[in-house]
This record gives sequence, structure tokens and C-alpha cells, in this order.
Amino acid sequence: MLCVVEETRLAAGRPGATSLHKVAAMAVVRNPFAGMGFVEDLSALVEPSEELGRELGARALELLGGPVQSYGKAAICGIAGEQEHANACLTSAFGNALREAIGGGEAWISSATKVGAPGTAIDVPLAYKDELWVRSHYDAIEVRVPDAPMPDEIVVIAAVADRGRLHARLGGMTLEEAVAKAGGR
Repeated sequence: MLCVVEETRLAAGRPGATSLHKVAAMAVVRNPFAGMGFVEDLSALVEPSEELGRELGARALELLGGPVQSYGKAAICGIAGEQEHANACLTSAFGNALREAIGGGEAWISSATKVGAPGTAIDVPLAYKDELWVRSHYDAIEVRVPDAPMPDEIVVIAAVADRGRLHARLGGMTLEEAVAKAGGR
């Protein structure tokens, strides 16, 4: 497992009232479908992703050191596989386990997938965990694993943040409105 912790204290030349902390927890898994061409049933990737979502979510929460406000997920498939293999690692099995691990609500979890060689970067999109329409929390964290994915591997990523962007000012639903709508969660 590789983890990245990012802290932003300043944006547009101005400090924030509090720092923004983002964490990405990444695991490299073997792709059982690498080099096989089109395979209809991808359950061999979907089923074990539940435990992976739980593990990555728990580790990201631990490193964040406080409550999660935003989350996202991503995967990079090695070049002997296909993008659908990366997506298979991020279905509801993974997402529901991630929600449980970090205390997320029922909001859709933003995601990104791609195929790439070792060291390929990906932007993991972030959004507020309980309400997708909280615009202040639209963000991302860029991550990469220097020596993965190898052609027969997949890098699976869970990312979290403890607040929205510093100095967000584009309107939309506020965090306070989303909390009230969710009944104080």
C-alpha cells in the first residue's frame, strides 16, 4: 500500500481559515484478466474489491486524522488489461465498503479510470460525501505509483479530504445546507 498526504495552507496568495488535507491510499493488485482479451464476467475483480474498499478507506481515514468531508476513487489498469478492468475494481462493492469505512452518506462517489504504464498519474476526483451538489468540495488529488501498474496489475485508489477548497466562492449548495438536508449528519 502506498499513501499520499497533501496539505494546502495557501491558495491565490491567501491563507485559508484552516488547512485543507487530502489523503490517497493506493493498492496494487494483480489483474487476472491481463492479456486475455475480452472477458464477459469480471466478477473475479468485483468481488474482492469490497475488502479493498474497506482497507483503503480505513487507512485514508487514519492518515487524515479527522472527519472526512469529501471522497473519491480511481484505478489505473496496466497495459495488458483494459479500462473496464479498472472500473470493475470500483463498483458498488468497493464504494459501499469505502462509505462504511469513512462514514460516508449515500451520495454518488466520483471516480476516474484509465489504462497506463508504470508511473502513470491520475487525478482522483473528490466531492462532498453526503451530497454531490456541494460545489465547494469539487476537487481532486493527483497520484501515481512510480513502479506500477505493471502490464498485469491494477492500481486501486481511495481518496479523502477534510474540507472543501480554500476560498471556494462559486455558489451552489453550501455545506451547511447539505448538513441540514441530511438531518444534521
